[in-house]
Amino acid sequence: MHAFRDFFSTDYGLFSAAGLAFMLGMGVFYVRYFIRHMHEDEARERAAQAGK
Repeated sequence: MHAFRDFFSTDYGLFSAAGLAFMLGMGVFYVRYFIRHMHEDEARERAAQAGK
């Protein structure tokens, strides 16, 4: 319990929490970004194949 108290009540703990939240947010953003663009590229390729 002392570790959690330090994590959420000290300046270095809050900075660590903010860094972790930022990195997790970046991970979610990039996963969604890459998946969306992969689907767009796949749809574009299908349209090109259908047009031939």
